[in-house]
Amino acid sequence: MSDLEIKNTLDAVNKQLKKANEELLPKAENALKKAEKSEELSAQTKNELDKLMATTNALEVAKNDLEVRIGEAEQLFARHKGDAGNKTYQTAGQIVANHEGLPQFVEGIQAGQKIRIPVGNAITSPDIPDGIIAPTRLPGIDQKPKQRLFIRDLIAPGQTDSNAIFWVQEGGFTNNAAAVPENTQKPYSTMTFDTKITPVATIAHMFKASKQVLDDFKQLMSTIDAEMRFGLKQKEEEEILFGNGSGANLHGIMPQAEDFNALIKPEGTSTNIDVVRLAMLQCRLARMPATGTVMDFLEWAKIELTKNSLGNYIIANPMGFLEKTLWGLPVVDTDEPNFKGKFLTGAFASGAQIFDREEANVVISTENVDDFEKNMISIRCEERLALALKRPEAFVKGEFATAVAGLNAGA
Repeated sequence: MSDLEIKNTLDAVNKQLKKANEELLPKAENALKKAEKSEELSAQTKNELDKLMATTNALEVAKNDLEVRIGEAEQLFARHKGDAGNKTYQTAGQIVANHEGLPQFVEGIQAGQKIRIPVGNAITSPDIPDGIIAPTRLPGIDQKPKQRLFIRDLIAPGQTDSNAIFWVQEGGFTNNAAAVPENTQKPYSTMTFDTKITPVATIAHMFKASKQVLDDFKQLMSTIDAEMRFGLKQKEEEEILFGNGSGANLHGIMPQAEDFNALIKPEGTSTNIDVVRLAMLQCRLARMPATGTVMDFLEWAKIELTKNSLGNYIIANPMGFLEKTLWGLPVVDTDEPNFKGKFLTGAFASGAQIFDREEANVVISTENVDDFEKNMISIRCEERLALALKRPEAFVKGEFATAVAGLNAGA
């Protein structure tokens, strides 16, 4: 598909999406009012809502995909302009091991000497062989890499040069728009705002290694990839999810997200799959369509192993690769211990943003505490970032077991 065709398709999708939203929002608001009054929805209304939600969600996914294609195409044209790629992709460990200043550092170690190596642009896939060469750049968009997603991958990226992020958060919106006759008082809609300040937090850790590791760059590379990058990513994920905002911690999404509240009750026996779909509906009602879901990796395994009455897998294909998506949205399955049995669905791309103050970097020091006596070196890795949750109502959290039990109660 050419760039012009992509743009024309995007325009058409935007028009269809606007029309679908205009049909969906009034019906969703009416369903919420009935749910608040404990009134049952008719089967026809449920079907209409489900079809409209499926349509709008599919259009949102198509829109996002087309926008990404246009953006990537523009970046490829601006940055590379047809150059044949000859860049070697490297992991964090390879970047450190191949850093031009490392051999001189090893040969001429002096007291108190340090070397600082940025690794923010390193790849994170552990199974890519050494020296992989970028292929010649051709028109079109490459497929997404088959690697584990982190929560960061769902959230809008950003950068800052400051020690804090200031923004205005919309607290709530009551739409009282109505058709009114001439010469009469027009209704007022209300909107509240709060000013927010989020400090930049530092995530870091250190570890020791034998000085001899500097003579074996392969071992140094493996140590950094296996310990340093993984540990930093793991802690970052914990802070993004559960940071309490006190002291040096980020203010995570889970403490601020809305609790799960099923607006409709699906027919038949409900499962985790239904819960995620209803959480998406709750985000839609907040006028912030969901762009992804985070869940406990064990719960994702349950979803993959779900079978129909004939014993066939509903989602998974044991003979092939399954991209982690549910209801058209990407899924991040995390092994964070505090997230056991939980889920978080939300508008990660528009309701939150990560601001990087300092990307991940590695500092190697030959003199720290008793390093000289024990012939050791100290390796430190750190990053600095801030998390701004612009629309808390755009995120829905809950526990699968509780949500499923509530949906199946009285069924």
